Amino acid sequence: MAVRLLTPEGMFTPVPYHHVSISTGTRHVHVAGQIARDAEGNPVATGDLAGQVAQAMRNTARGLAGAGATFADVVRLRFFVTNWTPDKYPDFVAGIDRVTEELALPQPLPPVSAIGVDYLFEPDVLVEVEAYAVLD
Repeated sequence: MAVRLLTPEGMFTPVPYHHVSISTGTRHVHVAGQIARDAEGNPVATGDLAGQVAQAMRNTARGLAGAGATFADVVRLRFFVTNWTPDKYPDFVAGIDRVTEELALPQPLPPVSAIGVDYLFEPDVLVEVEAYAVLD
């Protein structure tokens, strides 16, 4: 396996992700920011953060699969969430939980950043996710 995830002793816990990933592969996969759109570009889960997170993760899985990767190969996830406030955290996590089994997401996740932004691609887009993976 090209990716090893860990949380060294003394780092903040518990969190639903590892703080560190170590990759030893040679092929780097960068999946562009994925949003809640279906294959035809139609909005999915309008106004529903959990639903949009789940759809964006499904789209990310498709991007990874196209490169021969899975979430087991991911060294970092970066989420951008519009108008972030701490009260949105439960819905954000619910979206991830909704697809954890379906997409075989590692638990805990690889290193994650969630970044609040004013707006994204279009006004209905609440979240965008980028993935970085390494393959042998």
